[in-house]
Amino acid sequence: MIRKMDKTVIGAFVVGAVCLLVTAILIFGSGNFFTQSDKYVIYFNGSVKGLSVGAPVIFRGVKIGNVSSIGLVYDPNIQQVLIPVVVDVELARVAGIPDSVGYPDYPAWVKQGLRAKLEIQSFITGQLMLAFDFYPDKPQKLYGLKGYPELPALPISPDIFEVMDDIPIKEIAVNLEQAVEGINRLVNSKGIFEFDKTLRDVTHSARSFSLLLEYLEQHPEALLKGKSNYKGE
Repeated sequence: MIRKMDKTVIGAFVVGAVCLLVTAILIFGSGNFFTQSDKYVIYFNGSVKGLSVGAPVIFRGVKIGNVSSIGLVYDPNIQQVLIPVVVDVELARVAGIPDSVGYPDYPAWVKQGLRAKLEIQSFITGQLMLAFDFYPDKPQKLYGLKGYPELPALPISPDIFEVMDDIPIKEIAVNLEQAVEGINRLVNSKGIFEFDKTLRDVTHSARSFSLLLEYLEQHPEALLKGKSNYKGE
């Protein structure tokens, strides 16, 4: 009897320990434990193509959260379909922030000009992100629908999609083609002079492609001003 009871107790202990371990992994592994975060919703009345769940939410370039959901909702007041974007804002990322900041005292920040807007996260993939900053001269647009606390957004700028359309794909393709041709000559070369010429071609093509990508990341506005500005840098 004692041995049977011992086995039962040991089995129950093992099962309990496993359950605790799994729970600990789920809680601590998610990275959300002990993290002060608030959920807010931002409504857009235009396309958010390129924005996805998990996209970063930044404030002046510093990440403060993530996009947790994107949906569709009909607003009977204006008779339009809106796109609600729910974000998790981690206030703990802001050092020294007062305890009163955030929900339910967030309207004070809105009155000071806090606004959200879409920005390009990557020119290569076309992904977007949400960026917050203060724009006291911009009017606030709130829809007042039921749900999470609402933060206003700036109107979607068509420049975002123009930039994506104006990426110099042809120039990139030409550089890649030159690099491939150089590699082919390198593989098929028979003499030291041909090898040296091929190596220079490959190096030049790779450098041109690298400079192009670096320029796109540092000067996205140049895409809107024309290709001549890029070549003049």
